[in-house]
Amino acid sequence: MPPTVRDPSRSSINAPTSYLSNVSNFKIIESTLREGEQFANAFFTTEKKIEIAKALDDFGVEYLELTSPAASTQSYNDCKAIVGLGLKAKILTHVRCHMDDARLAVETGVDGLDVVIGTSSYLREFSHGKDMQYIIDTATEVIQYIKGEGLEVRFSSEDSFRSDIVDLLNLYRAVDKLGVNRVGIADTVGCASPDQVAELVRTLRGVVSCDIECHFHNDTGCAIANAYAALQNGATHVDTSVLGIGERNGIPSLGGFIARMYAADKEHVKAKYNLPKLREIENIVADAVGVAVPFNNYITGYCAFTHKAGIHAKAILNNPSTYEILRPEDFGMTRYVAIGHRLTGWNAVKNRVDQLGLGLTDSDCKRVTNKIKNLADIRPLSLDDVDKLLR
Repeated sequence: MPPTVRDPSRSSINAPTSYLSNVSNFKIIESTLREGEQFANAFFTTEKKIEIAKALDDFGVEYLELTSPAASTQSYNDCKAIVGLGLKAKILTHVRCHMDDARLAVETGVDGLDVVIGTSSYLREFSHGKDMQYIIDTATEVIQYIKGEGLEVRFSSEDSFRSDIVDLLNLYRAVDKLGVNRVGIADTVGCASPDQVAELVRTLRGVVSCDIECHFHNDTGCAIANAYAALQNGATHVDTSVLGIGERNGIPSLGGFIARMYAADKEHVKAKYNLPKLREIENIVADAVGVAVPFNNYITGYCAFTHKAGIHAKAILNNPSTYEILRPEDFGMTRYVAIGHRLTGWNAVKNRVDQLGLGLTDSDCKRVTNKIKNLADIRPLSLDDVDKLLR
């Protein structure tokens, strides 16, 4: 038998795959048009919402989640406008666990409702003021109404990781029996760790038969890691937003989540999503909310595929997998080897010589490399500066 050829871009130290894992079988609920509207700078006109919705649909997300039509007259009208586009993605709206909200949402023609109510002691005391029995009774009424209308329904607790686990599981068990499509867990304040997420999702997977959706905030920097841990342990759906925009520090960014899932199962992600579309989507949203795409942004940041140190550059030029887990070509991006600095190496300089078609020997390249290093100790060098030295 011929020897097995290992993909050099994949880790040789792989965690054992759990029978619960959905790392290669997940769906994205893209919430830029709901969670993203809660970003401090966000103001989306109807036209901009439509542009974002179409771009996300072209990318291939399975669901688009919209602001509740109960929020304002324009939110109601925007829901109807996006439903009317006839996109491939299912259209959801996010509503409070209240019959008035549910009825209004159904009027808009959405494919499903994401119902939510706070379950932690903080929210029960300082937000809606209701006890768990009231929550179960109200959830039952709302869910039965939505199902009666033939729509998809997700029921989620809010502030799940600060809720009493017994209360939480009793609530999920009750709504699962009503036939919801998904239950949701929400790390509303971003306090959870991947270990905590894994434990809760595994426990919940043993209690309900429906799908499990996860919504993670990024206040403590764990949102994407938490989303991945959730999928490893039985979750099926993950909420994202473009550039991670949302309330406070936001939620998993679409690009960051895609990067994580690509590293786990590259072929699956490439087959599901139009990856080169990501940069365009991020530019649309960044412009709409008045921010720049961060320099270190996953995949599309201007430093994402830039290599500088001499030993890195040499290896990258020989085999990009030495220092890249993501292939820039798969995302419509290109790598760049920076050479105008004191850390440069002669292999990187020689590569530039070859690009320019110059007839310099290796000795010539090494001599110019020393000149570059000496100048770069004094001032920054542009690529034009380097090219002048080479010529």
